[in-house]
Amino acid sequence: MLTSLHIENYALIQQSDITFDSGFVAITGETGAGKSIMLGALGLLLGQRADLAVLADKERKCVVEAQFDISGLGLNSLFEAEDIDYDDLLVLRREILPSGRSRAFANDCPVQLPFLRSLASRIIDIHSQHQTLTLVDSDFRLSLLDTLGAKEASEEYTKVYTTYSQLKHKLEQLTFEEAQNRKDADYLQFQFNELNEACLQSEEQVELEQESQLLAHAEAIREGIATAASAFDDDTELALLARLRQAKNALSHVASYHPSIDGLLGRVDSSLIELDDIYYELQNVAESINYSPERQQQVDERLSLLYRLEKKHGVQTVNELIALRDEFDARLQSILSLDERIHDLMEQVDRTFDSVQKTADRLTEARRKAGDMLASNIIPTLHDLGMPEARFRVELVQQPVYGPTGHDCVQFLFNANRGGELRDLSKVASGGELSRLMLAIKSMLTTHLLLPTVVFDEIDSGVSGDISVAVGRIMCHMAERMQVIAITHMPQIAARAGQHLKVYKGIEADHTVSHIRQLSTDEQLTEVAVMLSSDPPTQAALQTAKELMQ
Repeated sequence: MLTSLHIENYALIQQSDITFDSGFVAITGETGAGKSIMLGALGLLLGQRADLAVLADKERKCVVEAQFDISGLGLNSLFEAEDIDYDDLLVLRREILPSGRSRAFANDCPVQLPFLRSLASRIIDIHSQHQTLTLVDSDFRLSLLDTLGAKEASEEYTKVYTTYSQLKHKLEQLTFEEAQNRKDADYLQFQFNELNEACLQSEEQVELEQESQLLAHAEAIREGIATAASAFDDDTELALLARLRQAKNALSHVASYHPSIDGLLGRVDSSLIELDDIYYELQNVAESINYSPERQQQVDERLSLLYRLEKKHGVQTVNELIALRDEFDARLQSILSLDERIHDLMEQVDRTFDSVQKTADRLTEARRKAGDMLASNIIPTLHDLGMPEARFRVELVQQPVYGPTGHDCVQFLFNANRGGELRDLSKVASGGELSRLMLAIKSMLTTHLLLPTVVFDEIDSGVSGDISVAVGRIMCHMAERMQVIAITHMPQIAARAGQHLKVYKGIEADHTVSHIRQLSTDEQLTEVAVMLSSDPPTQAALQTAKELMQ
């Protein structure tokens, strides 16, 4: 429950500190005194967007701080998820700086607005004046029925529908991809065929370039080898091998006569072996060079093809061409397999849609039961609220299209008079009737939500007299299990409050400011009497106020 509220530099409120009791709290005051301003300040703490215009003094920051008793609400996990210290006494603070920046804190820990909104939905329900109009909104009606008796069915449907939507979206993407790929298929097939028919090999280009060099210079190579070979052995006495053999023979005859000659003879012999090997290698190379114009043309044409393909595809090597060929092949295979994937996905979509239909039917049945329960519970309350002939029924109309909330359209059928036809609420209910209907629904809804605090901002609009007494009685009944804070203009309601707060305006330093203070029992009696008659109140009004308070 809300235990205290501190407001500083917010609109007409310079500074105010309010303590709230449990049970039924009434807030009264003249129109424009600032009652709704207080609710606006409270809304900041619950995650509403900040507006720099609310700063009364543009040089000072605005501070709104409230304390809530949240013991027994099971909110520990919510705080743990945000790494915020938990305490049964929760302190929320919101600051709006003159720069326009806004800061929020929970138990002195900085928090984001989504956390405040999530927290607010668990600790307080604020019913503003315009919210009564949500009774004619289909989404609100669906949410109401789901809260009252179809929560599990609604969660199950949401899960199944989300899966269905994801699969359907994926199918749409694949279908679009298939259409695009079909446009590219011929191009990809041509590119793949061209590279595939080229029979590319990884090291082919390097080997061909080497062979091309050899063929282009074959004659020069043969001439160079012949010249070199003749220097080794050309059957003349000047040939290297012949001269070296002569040197070996000469040294071999005298090697035994001098120790150094034997070593030199070994070296000459080694040189002779090496040169002899070189000579035969040259002969082998010369014999391996077989120049062929036909082969030269084949090599040049092959290299020309490789160079053309590399230039066309903007690459430098055959390996890159091979990678492109494989990529084209993979994309073609993907296109070919896309039909099968689409077929499989269509079957998944169909199966999931069957689940959507079955789950939606279960949700509809749960909502129908919740609607019957809603009607049976609020009709007696409507009778208590001065509509003894009121009839109310919840009707579900199935739509042909399944959406995120199912395929139900909820109609609230109503008639406040005997014998009249039940028609859609938006067409037959007056403002006062809508207010009383919303109060009856809120009375029932808060029981299911188990909220510790509910705030009514002039929900008694459009009612008067005995009806106001009934409204007050219902609020008192609600206050037996929760804190009920009601902003009201009706003395019959204010008289029933266990705590009475009055909002009033004054002039300070040529500025209009709002104040709020708690009334004593005698002051509450006087205030109720003033609301009944005039200021100062008549004796008759005081007596009536006393009777109302008793």
